[in-house]
Formats: sequence, C-alpha cells, structure tokens
Amino acid sequence: MSSIVLRSLARPLASLPLRATVRTASTNATQVPTSPPREEVGSTAGKSNSSEVAPLPDAYVPVAAEIVSGAPVELRHRVVRIFQPSRNTMQSGGAKGEKWRIDWDILPGGGRWQNPLIGWASSADYMQGTRVLFNSKEDAIAFAERQGWDYYVQPAAVKRIPPKNYSENFLYKPNKLRIIRTK
Repeated sequence: MSSIVLRSLARPLASLPLRATVRTASTNATQVPTSPPREEVGSTAGKSNSSEVAPLPDAYVPVAAEIVSGAPVELRHRVVRIFQPSRNTMQSGGAKGEKWRIDWDILPGGGRWQNPLIGWASSADYMQGTRVLFNSKEDAIAFAERQGWDYYVQPAAVKRIPPKNYSENFLYKPNKLRIIRTK
C-alpha cells in the first residue's frame, strides 16, 4: 500500500515521512502523525537552527570485515595467493585472462582422502575449491587486507606474442618442399 502511495506522490514529496499506523496495548489501531502538517512543511516556522544539528564525523573509520563477517576463526590467518591465472588453451583471445584471483594455500595436514567406493578425492579443507575473482590486483589486495588474511602476490607472467605475417606462408624458400601430396 505504501509503495502505491509513494509512486503517486510527486518526487519531492516522496521523501517526506508518511503517517504510520501504531497499535496500542489494547490492539486498537490509531493514526499517529509522524510528520508536521503539510502547511508547515514549506514554511520557515518549522525550520530549526543550524546550531541544533549535530556535525558529521571527520573521518569514516572502517571496521575490519573479519570482525563482522561471521567467518570461522580458523579462516582469519590463512595464507592466500593473489595471482592472474593463465588463459585456457582453448581460448584464442586474452579477454578472460585479465582477471585476478584469490586462492587459499593447501593446509599442511590437508585432511585429504580418497573415497573407497567411487574413488573421488575428498578434503577437509572447505576453502580448497573456493576462488574469488577481481578486476585488478589492487582490488584483490584490498579485499584480502579487509578480511584480515595473510597474502602474497604472485607476479603476472609476461605474455609474449611473436610477430607473424600471413605472407610468410607463401614465400619461396629454396630446397624446401612446401606442399606434400600423398596421391
């Protein structure tokens, strides 16, 4: 109901608080005004002095995400590797190779075993198959620092593309048979 009312109001009036229905102890619904009457909204009589307004804080102090994330304590000081993965061999372009990724190092104990019935490999490390993608190295580093993880950055491999000319396929080279026919 309130969304229909908000849509029907003009944009400046949509941000004003609406009248709310409040239930009392006897469960009777009564209308309680939560905003001044409409005549006083535009007038200067309802304005407060600027000295009554609380000043904004000087700087925002970010809270470490490890405190509020709800992640287990064992995850807080895991070492993560930040790297740029190599492209798939089936890719011709480098579009998907520009992302940076975070992977967790394998635990020393590992808790790895093989399922005796089917032969699947299993692990007690719940972060082993998790990977997080980022657009830049700086984003990945900032995320790892915010989470409180120890990290190291693996340098990106330099991609060297050798120069090629299509015309080299048709150049004459003495003593070299270009076309081999089997029939």
